[in-house]
Order: sequence, then structure tokens, then C-alpha cells
Amino acid sequence: MSTWKTLSAIDCSNKVEKKGNLSYLSWAWAWSQLMENFPDSTYWYDDPIVYDNDTVEVAVSVKVKDNTHKMWLPVMDNRNKSIVNPTSRDISDARMRCLVKAIAMHGLGAYIYAGEDINPVVASAILSEEQAKEIKMLLAEYEIDVKKFLSHFKSSSVDEMLAVHYSKAINALKAKAK
Repeated sequence: MSTWKTLSAIDCSNKVEKKGNLSYLSWAWAWSQLMENFPDSTYWYDDPIVYDNDTVEVAVSVKVKDNTHKMWLPVMDNRNKSIVNPTSRDISDARMRCLVKAIAMHGLGAYIYAGEDINPVVASAILSEEQAKEIKMLLAEYEIDVKKFLSHFKSSSVDEMLAVHYSKAINALKAKAK
């Protein structure tokens, strides 16, 4: 399987954090996912570029297998505005955000940079046979109104329910049993 297919298939939706109006992934989590799948991956930084207006831009390259992607990022505040005379901490934070952005170029969480918080590949996946079987069993066992249940999850049948709804569906069914 290609690097892109492997990394873009990882569901990052429950790892998306918000800071101001920005969505991002923790660099530690993104790096751990990369290492879990491609342990020989490496990264390196260019020297920061200081512009005439005293703002700074960082750049990082990430190599996964034989592919290297380089990304750039201005040192910004949480409103997405460049910081004039940034501190070493500001630069360090920007470098780590840039690292995640470069990893995204290989597939991990790329949809977040497209303005989406849910991976479209994961969001369109349906329940596995085992998951559907478990939900059907609980629906029958707890005598739940199937049509009402399916309506809540915007599905015409259990077999066509989206996999992203599995945990919520199971929790709702178990809560009804109490």
C-alpha cells in the first residue's frame, strides 16, 4: 500500500484540537502515527527566514520512504496573524506545527488542511459485518424501535450505517438498557 493510502486512511477526527479558529493535530500524536507506520521516516528544518518586517517563516522537510515533502509556515498567533519579533518559543511552536503540516503532505490528516474536521474516507465507511450484527442484536434484545433508531443516525438500515456512528450507537443502546 502506498504511503498516502496508509496515512490518509488513519482517522484523526478524535485527535483534532482547536485553538482559536484553527484546527490542528498534536505534533506528538502525528509523529507517533508516522513512526508506527513508517519507522524509518526523518525530518529536518531549514534555518528560519527573518523578513524585513521582523516576521519569521519556518520550513521543514519530512522524508517517508523515498518521498520528501517540504512545507513552510509563518510564525503566527492563534488568530492566524504573523507575529512581529517572535520569541524562541513562538518559533519552536511554529516548527512543530509545520512538522505536522509536512506529515499531512504524506497523507496523515491532509483533510484538516482542506477545511474538513472529519476524514472523508473514514466518514463514508459503513459498519463492519460484526459491528452491524452487534447493533442488530442489541436492538432486538432491548426491544428498541428500529425505525426511530435508524432515523437518529440518518440511515435506512443497520447494514448501511456509517462506521463513525458505531460508538455513539452502542453507547445509546446500552444507555437505553439501564
